[in-house]
Amino acid sequence: MNEWLYADEGYYTNYKQIGKEGDFYTSVSSSKFFGGTIAKHIISLIEEGFLEKDSVICEIGAHHGYFLADVVEFIYTLAPELLESLNFVIIERFDALQKQQRDYFKECFGDVVSLTHYKSLNELRCKSAFFVANEIFDAFPCELLYEGKIASIKDGKVEFDIEDETILQKAAKYHKNKGEIAVGYEEFAKEMASSASKFEFISFDYGEMAARSDFSLRIYKNHDVFPFFDENIKIDELYKNSDITYDVTFAHVKDAFLEAGVEFVALKAQMSALVEMGILDLLQMLRQNVDEKIYEQELQKVKLLIMPNFLGERFKMIKFRKQ
Repeated sequence: MNEWLYADEGYYTNYKQIGKEGDFYTSVSSSKFFGGTIAKHIISLIEEGFLEKDSVICEIGAHHGYFLADVVEFIYTLAPELLESLNFVIIERFDALQKQQRDYFKECFGDVVSLTHYKSLNELRCKSAFFVANEIFDAFPCELLYEGKIASIKDGKVEFDIEDETILQKAAKYHKNKGEIAVGYEEFAKEMASSASKFEFISFDYGEMAARSDFSLRIYKNHDVFPFFDENIKIDELYKNSDITYDVTFAHVKDAFLEAGVEFVALKAQMSALVEMGILDLLQMLRQNVDEKIYEQELQKVKLLIMPNFLGERFKMIKFRKQ
């Protein structure tokens, strides 16, 4: 999976379209009010005194930069004075994507908003930060486990023929004998814990607290979904040319951050999290300032984010704090 997504010419090493013209939709591509709700939450954290006015606002895994740009746009609308003090950062290891993000911010904000890039959290050191990510934990590398052995691919076929004691210990911890075992959560949590003296981190992803008892690995191509073990798919053709993902075991994420000394705050359905952070209040503000047709258009987009039969229940928000 690491090779598929991040090696030379891997799927995520160059810009890929997301949304109608891409391979899949995300909450970011569904509505600007996703980023707007995060902006409202950031402002509330500053008003409450948890975050400083000169905090770092950092997105991890920003792709095009739409999410953070939406956050900036709504901060300008709701509390424009904060644009003079907040520092906007993206963690992005690939130069091509950094350029895409810089160009997009330049197109949106000119020289009014400055954007800083770091290739990893290890490069960032600050006193106060808000970290946000969308669909990041499902993009971490994973090992495929079945009956005590992990998989390798030979001649386009999956074989379970490798023994790895570290993976087996992790599998035993989460009572798994079959499925995906994520790799890298612990290191990521330690890096974030060291990067800021005080922070809140919110991430949205799909999965459950407890581990699944089977495989969820799947491939997305042109909005079609292919189970990884479907005998009819041609892995060699999809390799590096499609997205590959799996359901997140949030207990694993939680434990990684607890081990790094970071407080676990909550795991909630995206629907509940966005409503609590004020997405409906933002819609009401919109309704008071635009005609009904525009309001209805935006309302339909927001419904994709919060309705249980769309993204509202399937996706979860996990929140951590260091203070």
